[in-house]
Amino acid sequence: MAKKKEDKAFNARKYMEMAIQVMNKSIQEPRKDKVSPKVGAILIKPDGSEEEAFRGELRHGDHAEFTLLERKNRSNHLDGSILFATLEPCAPGARNLPKLGCAERIVNARIKKVWIGIEDPDPTVDRKGIKYLLDNGVEVEMFDADLQKQIRDANKQFIEEAEERAKKIKTVPLPSILSEKEKGEPKANTADLSKEIIEDFISKANLEVAIDTPEYYRIFDQLGIIELKNDKYIPTGLGLLLFGKRPQLIYQNALIRATYKTRGRGEGIETIEGPLLLQADKIQSWYENHIGKQIDRTNAERKVIYDYPLVVFREAIINAIVHRDYDIGGAPIYFEINDDTIIIKSPGKPIEPITLEQIKKFNAPSLSRNPKIMYVFDQMDLVEQRGLGFQTIKDLPTKHNLPLPLVSYEAPYMVLTFPRSIAAAKIVTDKPNVTKLNDAQLRGYEWLKTVGEVSTREYSAHFDIGYKTAQRHLAVMKELSLIRDNGEDSNSPNYKYIVNE
Repeated sequence: MAKKKEDKAFNARKYMEMAIQVMNKSIQEPRKDKVSPKVGAILIKPDGSEEEAFRGELRHGDHAEFTLLERKNRSNHLDGSILFATLEPCAPGARNLPKLGCAERIVNARIKKVWIGIEDPDPTVDRKGIKYLLDNGVEVEMFDADLQKQIRDANKQFIEEAEERAKKIKTVPLPSILSEKEKGEPKANTADLSKEIIEDFISKANLEVAIDTPEYYRIFDQLGIIELKNDKYIPTGLGLLLFGKRPQLIYQNALIRATYKTRGRGEGIETIEGPLLLQADKIQSWYENHIGKQIDRTNAERKVIYDYPLVVFREAIINAIVHRDYDIGGAPIYFEINDDTIIIKSPGKPIEPITLEQIKKFNAPSLSRNPKIMYVFDQMDLVEQRGLGFQTIKDLPTKHNLPLPLVSYEAPYMVLTFPRSIAAAKIVTDKPNVTKLNDAQLRGYEWLKTVGEVSTREYSAHFDIGYKTAQRHLAVMKELSLIRDNGEDSNSPNYKYIVNE
């Protein structure tokens, strides 16, 4: 039964959490061959009333959105409503005819905005429901990153099975594409693909097929690596980028231009080419050869300590390779090491519905520009667990005592500038007053940017400093307009400080 909304101020987080609670009521279909997803949906109507639905609520297998829109509100006008759904609505073509995809039903119902928990875990349809909504004028936002983790944890087995099902042929191809590189590349043929790299992928992905067999062609067609054209298989653009012997013969921009500039050790320039699956290791080798390092002999086994954490570099550069926009011509990835900073420039503005502000705060929800590239990298163990997002980078102040990077968009590039030290943060900052902080205060300010709100007591405990010292640090930051209070009474236990944007 619908219930009247009580809150006057719209609280998106509240409805995200409600949708997850409803999701956990989902009913498993009576079948043993696969696990059903747990999906919850909340509808907020223009009159302020709310309604909920979950997968299988009224009939086994019925999608939550179908139950909400067609079973419970078939005769109701829903124009201008808002929908929260824990899983990306299925795209056109995902259901057997004459069934409509949930994304189509949402558009037909004239829903004005949809908040989506996680993208479809099947890499062959990932983001296509989102794209259909955006293309048809529906606003889309993603759930907060911590809530996405809850949804993935609850659907762990379903997600694993969905990724496995992606390797099996489907009878109905989906019409929408996310990139021109999903299409067959007429200038290439299957001889341009590296059998060695493909065999490595087959082994790590547990595909259990042999190259050039009918099953191989079916699976690689389904994964979007090859395509049948005029009774002949040719690589898609994505297939050539991932597995091509020399994809730069056709896609000249699909490379990394690495530059090393320092006052003491000169300058070096190198171009990293080849298939994307090898570029990651090539640029890491270049990085290891050019970044400063020391040998730690405190233990029996010697350990190399790099002047900038290798784990952070690898996370950032692989993100650039996987998530860049390969449809932008003449724009390679640029990577630079200098005395003060490490700079990565990756082609492509933030992918809708992710915003630049979310990326700047390092709390952007998980969403891939190139789901199929992401899937292959994941199968090859080249990326961290899906959904972790920027966590490795966000941990810089706490785990490595280093500043967060500066994030900007300088068309057509997303630019991440990593200060290599606390002192360097003052050189590259986009906030002049940061230069007036001493090193201890600057470390505190960098940590504050990762936690959102913090009390004086929490600040004191984190840095193991006296309460009065913590007060002085925070007072200086506030006086410099780098932070503000949350509006609570200064004597209240809820009084906290927030970083100014």
